[in-house]
Parts: sequence; structure tokens; C-alpha cells
Amino acid sequence: MIDYIVVGLGLAGISFSEQLEAHGKTFHVFTDASQTSSVVAGGLYNPVILKRFTLAWNAKEQLDKALPFYSNLEKKLQIKLDYKVPVLRRFASIEEQNLWFEAADKYQLAYFLSPQIIPNHNEAIQADFSYGEVLYTGRIATKVLVEKYSAYLLEKKQLSTVTFDFEALQIENGGISYQGLKARHIVFATGFGLKENPYFSYLPLNGTKGELLTIKAPELKETRVIKSSVFIIPLGDDLYRIGATYKWKDKTNIPTQASKEELLEKLHMFLKCEYEVVHHVAGIRPTVSDRRPLVGTHPSYPNVHVLNGFGSRGVLIAPTASKELYEAIEHHQPIASEIDIARFTKKHFLKK
Repeated sequence: MIDYIVVGLGLAGISFSEQLEAHGKTFHVFTDASQTSSVVAGGLYNPVILKRFTLAWNAKEQLDKALPFYSNLEKKLQIKLDYKVPVLRRFASIEEQNLWFEAADKYQLAYFLSPQIIPNHNEAIQADFSYGEVLYTGRIATKVLVEKYSAYLLEKKQLSTVTFDFEALQIENGGISYQGLKARHIVFATGFGLKENPYFSYLPLNGTKGELLTIKAPELKETRVIKSSVFIIPLGDDLYRIGATYKWKDKTNIPTQASKEELLEKLHMFLKCEYEVVHHVAGIRPTVSDRRPLVGTHPSYPNVHVLNGFGSRGVLIAPTASKELYEAIEHHQPIASEIDIARFTKKHFLKK
């Protein structure tokens, strides 16, 4: 018998696997790569919601855990993952500048918002009202992380790249059994795939489709992330990630012409140089109605757990949420009420 089966290997599955390895637990991961949100994500970690100039939920605490987490992964996998890059918020008016100054005076935001207005010197970008700079930001190469971590587990024979068969899962006293493999616990970290999970399909995981473009723009010469109506994220070699859209009805991973046109229309509002679209991807973010993760244990099966619902901030949230779940399972520590699935479980089963 091993300690854990983990289903899914995006940011949630990787972060929980790291908790297991750090504590000497035995585990095996199943993934079919059907959920692409971690792979196609822009990978930004940015503690500030730049539309409203407000601090993201628990951003400081999450950042303090996330940065050492990715640093340790870089050492373990011997790869570069964390690219420190400034995030500049392009101002559309003097009023937005004033709102920025007001936000930068607030206690918690003062740590993250520079009070200095940064003028625009890039002729390829129209930014007549300059920029505000967010501090302590960067980009995690999520696609590289998923690929390298998969290879790492494959080499250790701890990964099966197959679709999980729920009908083959048997819940027993003191553990679970799956296709001859016995484990004390199973953790589902499958992103939007949770909708097909018979144990947790009652949870209100909505799913929001996001599409991103990659453009090649040799004249742009920008090394910072620019946030306006869309993000411009520098990738190196004159390549830039442009994103992202938010669509609630379409639940496929198929890129659409309509979203491509939407992104380009917004980009043209401030980008003034030639470029070529070289890539177009889509994924379903695992979003929740109250914008908080889904972390916890099934109300009827104490060995069946879920780690999900990170939305568009998985890079920041994953290390913290994974630690919460691990401590809850292994040491019976209470999960923060904001993310505990009990907030939905009680309502669901009361209705029944």
C-alpha cells in the first residue's frame, strides 16, 4: 500500500506532490493532460487586481510561500522557472493616475504599489498617461514546469499518463483501491475535469475559458509586462504572450476566431508596431462562484480529497492550498473556512 494516489498534474497536482515528497510519503500520479489551463497559462504572479487597484485575496501570505516553492523546484529539476519581471499598469487617464496614488497610500497596498509614475519611452506603445509599477511580480514558466515535472515522475515510475477510470475506484476501510494499486488516500487535482468527478461534481466549479495569443514583434523591445485592456507578457526572442479572454459559456479547449479578434482589437488600442501571431491557445480556468479554492475531504469518504478551484491565480494559490490540505489530512489541522469545501457541502446535503 502506498500513501497517496494523486489525479491530475497541473499546478494543483504538482504542488501537492511536492508536499508529499517533502514529507517522505509514497505516491503515484495519474494524468491524461486533458485539462490545459496550467500549460497555457500566462503564469504571472501579481498580488494586485489591476482593474480595481485592490489587493488579491491573501496575496502577501501566498507570495511568501510561493517564491520559495518555485525556487526549490528550480533546484530540484535544474531548470529556470521564475522570471522576475516588473508589471506596469498603463493609465488611460489622469483620473486613473489619481486612483493609483490613493491605492498606494493604503497600508496593505503600499507594499506592492510603487508611488512613482513611470513615463513611457517605448515608441511601439502608446501610453500618454504613463504607468504605475507593481512590485514583487514575475512569471512562472508553467508549461515548462508541467513538462519537466512529468518527466521527473516518469523517471521515478510514479506517473501514469492515462485517463482515470472512476468505475475502477474502490473505497475500502482505511484506504482505497484502484486497478490493483492500494493507497491510504486519493486526491483529485483535475481542474475543470472535476465536473466529471462523481464524488465532487456537486461543488460549484464554473469554469471560465481563457484564450491567449503569442505574437512575434521584433520592434517592440519590451522587457516588462504591460497591463492595459490586455496583458503583454515578454517571453524572450521577440515573442510576447497576449491575453486573456474570459468566456463563461464555451467549455472547450478549442481556440476561437472570435476571441482572437477580441484580443487583437484590444491590443491595437495601444500597440503601435508590426507583429505576427504565431500561436493561439485556450484552456478552462477552474473558477468557483465565490472566487475561492475548493480544498477538503469528501463528507462521506474520509480518504477521498479534492484540491481545485484556483482560477486565474493558481501560481500564487497552489503552494498554500496544497499545504493546507496536507496538514488537514495528516495532522487533522482545520482548513481555512474560506477555502474548505464544507462551505458548499453542508448546503448541498441539507437540500437532499
